[in-house]
Amino acid sequence: MPFVNVKLVDGVFTPEEKHAMAKALTDVMVKFEGSEAFREVVWVLIEELHTDGWHIGGRPFEGPKSLLTTLSKSKDIVETIDGNPTTRKEWAAAAPVVG
Repeated sequence: MPFVNVKLVDGVFTPEEKHAMAKALTDVMVKFEGSEAFREVVWVLIEELHTDGWHIGGRPFEGPKSLLTTLSKSKDIVETIDGNPTTRKEWAAAAPVVG
């Protein structure tokens, strides 16, 4: 029995959107299982968590503002990287921990 667990920030999606998400995830599982017979045994659990439990980049979640802050910081970091690191050691050297 396939079990899909989705964790979301509380209040972001409407009940209709969550139902559509569950249907789409079920469709994906049926496709990968290879038989329509699996549809009736795919379980999808959507959990909504309070915003005070979410953090992005070590900072408390602030809705869309958090996404913009995170993308901006990521862009700033990427722009400082010289070369094309492919290993963890290369990434550590290219973007060392500051502080």
